Amino acid sequence: MTRPSPSSYELLPRAGDSPVILHVPHSARRIPGEVREGIVLGDAALERELDHITDAHTGRIAREAAGSAGVRPWRFVNRLSRLVVDPERFPDEREEMLAVGMGAVYTRTTHRDVLRYAGFDPGPLVERFFRPYARAMADAVAGRLAAAGRTVIIDVHSYPSVRLPYELHGQGPRPAVCLGTDSFHTPPALLAAAREAFAQVGEIGLDSPFSGTYVPLEYYGTEPRVSALMVEIRRDTYMTEPGGPAGPGLPRLASALARLVDGLSR
Repeated sequence: MTRPSPSSYELLPRAGDSPVILHVPHSARRIPGEVREGIVLGDAALERELDHITDAHTGRIAREAAGSAGVRPWRFVNRLSRLVVDPERFPDEREEMLAVGMGAVYTRTTHRDVLRYAGFDPGPLVERFFRPYARAMADAVAGRLAAAGRTVIIDVHSYPSVRLPYELHGQGPRPAVCLGTDSFHTPPALLAAAREAFAQVGEIGLDSPFSGTYVPLEYYGTEPRVSALMVEIRRDTYMTEPGGPAGPGLPRLASALARLVDGLSR
């Protein structure tokens, strides 16, 4: 099996006793040349798709939050675009986003246009990028469990202010901050800490328009010491959509995320 280069993802260690991992899976735009060859979009259309699908500046939000937190959290950052593989999808038929061509390897765009040719085999990309990423994230969780006795995964995402055609559950509210939860891995204390930390940012919603959390499959539904929360930030609160520069709202969001990290580290 061909292994990904070390730059395809990065674990950034901080305080040895911190239980928190800020997970940033969708902030990058980079697509290796050999992967680009399997994408049917022209260059201009691909750039537009990256504008829509990338959680722009979330890497910076996590970096600034980590830098200002009292106990600095660890960060696990995807350095490749989610158009290579989406590390947060199930790699099999359990993934509901297969209905719109967005399983672990996307075949359709945010507007449901063709991204990869019919009959494209996702297997090589899953083996080369998805599985090593999942293993590395599981190892990062194991490291925090060993060092701190618990792990808290905070997924840092963003979403557009207007529903895109690929969204399966986008008809509900679109608050400034959407908190995605899991019935097993999101305890009430974690949710309360997030509500308090982001209270000054704007309206906070729950599981709309996106729900769920990311937990490595080795721990999913079985390890109560691994807790998780997805933080989905509406893009117009901190940047120009789609794919534009960050604005004055970004430092406020980074500070809110730092407050959450500090609350979870105590």
